[in-house]
Amino acid sequence: MTARRPDIIPRTDGDFTTWAANLVDIVNTRQFDWSLNPVLILTLNDAAAAWGPAYAAAIAARAAAEAATQTKQEARAAYEAALRPLIRQLQTLVEVTDADRASLGITIRSKASRSVPPPKSRPVAIVSAGERLTHALRLVDEAALTSGGNGRARTARPRGAARAELFVALTAPNAPAPTPPPPSGADTGPYRYVGSVSDGATTLSFDAAKGGQQAHYIARWVNTAGTPGPWSDTASATVAA
Repeated sequence: MTARRPDIIPRTDGDFTTWAANLVDIVNTRQFDWSLNPVLILTLNDAAAAWGPAYAAAIAARAAAEAATQTKQEARAAYEAALRPLIRQLQTLVEVTDADRASLGITIRSKASRSVPPPKSRPVAIVSAGERLTHALRLVDEAALTSGGNGRARTARPRGAARAELFVALTAPNAPAPTPPPPSGADTGPYRYVGSVSDGATTLSFDAAKGGQQAHYIARWVNTAGTPGPWSDTASATVAA
């Protein structure tokens, strides 16, 4: 059995384009020296002329698809960030029935999980602003501090708390912090939800336009039933430009 010879034409489009362009250029230059069939040369040049735009269009379409995918992913992340706090709020409202939750397609919590009392203590936010346009936050339960803890190792959530919800408001330098929102309700005023913290620490990054502004943070513990506790005191720090 005779072994099949490997194809000399490169497999990838990029390598093929470079290889074929070089061959066509040399063949067109030497066609008369080599007495090549003019019909073959004409056919070759027509194929080369068709390949260039087709290959360029495919590259552009691929780049557009990648850009569209990135835009979609960013839009999805923003969409989810808008949905999650609303869903948490819906889980805490007595006016929202289990039938309502079923129609919304959100979790119907068990009776046992709903009996968990809301957190009574507050988180204490400790802000470190060492890096440019970045804040590192550590959340410590105030009960750990008042009971003699130093806030260094005891960053665990209080009993019954599933996470902390973190909000931020930005103001001009040296401006006072906005008044915290009421204990319950969906309207948090100028404070914007930035995420949930379950392990006691998080890092926030700001775009360059926020450099020099003052960031004011508030947080609250949320129990396993989605019921929030009281707001923390405000912790403020400048966003280093």
